[in-house]
Amino acid sequence: MELIGGGLVEVRITSADVGKRVSVRYVTDSAAAGEKFTDAVGVLTSWDSGVLLITRKSGEAVRIAESSLVAGKVVPPAPARRRGPSATFPELARATARAWQPVESEPLGEWTLRAADGFTRRANSALPLGDPGVPVAEALTRVREWYAARKLPAYVQTATGAEGTQELLCAELDRHGWRREVSAQVQIGALAPIGDQDADVSAVRLSRTVDEAWLGRYQRFGEPSPAVLPVLASGPSVWFASVAGTGEVPAAIGRCVVDGRWAGFMAVEVDPALRRQGLATTVMTALARQALDEGASAAWLQVEADNDGARALYDGMGFAVHHHYHHYRWSEA
Repeated sequence: MELIGGGLVEVRITSADVGKRVSVRYVTDSAAAGEKFTDAVGVLTSWDSGVLLITRKSGEAVRIAESSLVAGKVVPPAPARRRGPSATFPELARATARAWQPVESEPLGEWTLRAADGFTRRANSALPLGDPGVPVAEALTRVREWYAARKLPAYVQTATGAEGTQELLCAELDRHGWRREVSAQVQIGALAPIGDQDADVSAVRLSRTVDEAWLGRYQRFGEPSPAVLPVLASGPSVWFASVAGTGEVPAAIGRCVVDGRWAGFMAVEVDPALRRQGLATTVMTALARQALDEGASAAWLQVEADNDGARALYDGMGFAVHHHYHHYRWSEA
């Protein structure tokens, strides 16, 4: 027990608290100049051989020597931001999965193995929403074998940063040699404010099907794959939006999947030469109005954490981060 800044602090966590959200203070050489201590808040995912592993909400893992601990305590789950609708992680994870379905899938207990000829990690990764029915180490072996049989890299999609997310599984993947490749944010917001934006949607064309022109603007459409169209067309109620450009390729596009109360926005892309002219807002407004007509009330989207422009746009629309998701890849190296 020590006095720091006039306050009495102590380490009140043990290895029995693995799996709980904790806040710790520890001595580190990487602290800011003139400071002796650094703080970390996240899920305690392991405490082995004198080393703690804490997984932050972003998915970053922090390793801390037990001997460097100054203070530590269990803390409640992070309060949800109340800017938009409430949502549990399982509900939202299943809605996002239904909006981007693979060509082939197979259950592994409550996990789902998904493949789509390599088109996007989301459609070519294991989705672990529950118990695989076997020990995790065995489940991961089966995942590797399943993807190897299809000549695809083995990926597992996980989530961190919300109640019920998978920090412990992330740590288990790390221990078994899987490495995090890509992380993104899942954001949610109320749908009505998006549809109520002052945007002239008269130039937006909505369609139930995707055409060659729309694909010409879609940045993920590189080498043709037979899985592209089935994946894009998957979902309960799918809409494609486009705004005509000066040539055959649209100036802007977007995709929306309406699923009960949820409307998921994907593939919102604008000609680089025409950005900052409100085209992305216009596309999302048109799609939101269609989703509202179908009875949806909440919106979600996925955006990479380093996409500052998109994050600023979505923040202005009222979106807030619900959780972070990650793709872990198996590598022999």
